[in-house]
Amino acid sequence: MSAIRALQASARQSRLLAETSSRLSAHYIQTRSVQTQPAYEGHIPLNWFETGLLTIGSAYKALTDPRRGDMVAAIGDLTSGLVLPRLRDIMLASTEGRQILKERPRISTRTVDLEKLALLPEGTVGHAYISWLERTGVTPDTREPVHYIDDPELAYVMQRYRECHDLYHCIFNLPVNFESELALKYFEFANLGLPMAGFAAAFAPLRLNSEKRARLFNEAVPWAIKCGTSAKSLITIYWEKRWEQDVKKVKEEFGIWDPPVVRWRKPLNGTKLATAKAQRESGGQ
Repeated sequence: MSAIRALQASARQSRLLAETSSRLSAHYIQTRSVQTQPAYEGHIPLNWFETGLLTIGSAYKALTDPRRGDMVAAIGDLTSGLVLPRLRDIMLASTEGRQILKERPRISTRTVDLEKLALLPEGTVGHAYISWLERTGVTPDTREPVHYIDDPELAYVMQRYRECHDLYHCIFNLPVNFESELALKYFEFANLGLPMAGFAAAFAPLRLNSEKRARLFNEAVPWAIKCGTSAKSLITIYWEKRWEQDVKKVKEEFGIWDPPVVRWRKPLNGTKLATAKAQRESGGQ
């Protein structure tokens, strides 16, 4: 009899465990199905395990191969969760920032008339931007879309930063090379507080030789930290409304100044010729 009672008790425990397991599984499936519904175009929801795995993998790839823009973007998405609400609040506290969040402008060849910018006078933001694009061979379409940030508004804040990154290069007259990118990452970490920028600033200098590393820490880093911490947050600049504004006036308004002497490989002559050509073509129409 005792054996039967033991079996019955065991059976009851098994049924209880099965029912509990079934309820937990159903809850997980239901929760998972809700969480995997994309919140915006391009959104890829992840659970905690997937987030951790992708964070480790993308960090490793971004460090070993900085040319992997998708991995650099992924680590940016995955590590910025605590910072993006603060950046959104900074934007909300600014008239210009609130307008950006309301209108959600995008910077690409589909939304920015590059030919029109080439006709603007020298010294304006628009002319400086088109000159920088031509000189570096970069286009506004090279920025990766946001995938792994769940909140649509915070995802836009990250996308906005990403699409304005080239304008930070432009406003500081920084070329596209490893040292200049690192200098800008130090500035972005000081000014915006993005963990991705801090991650790059902490580990990427290890890839430099001793001479370049010394120059980075003696010249660029002091500028980046001092300028980034004292300046207004650049995330609040509505660049599209400022194409015709003088670059110097923008720098004065936001409290930023040029970095130490930068080293460009490509002379500026090519961009001036391209601008002159655009002006001639416009005048002939």
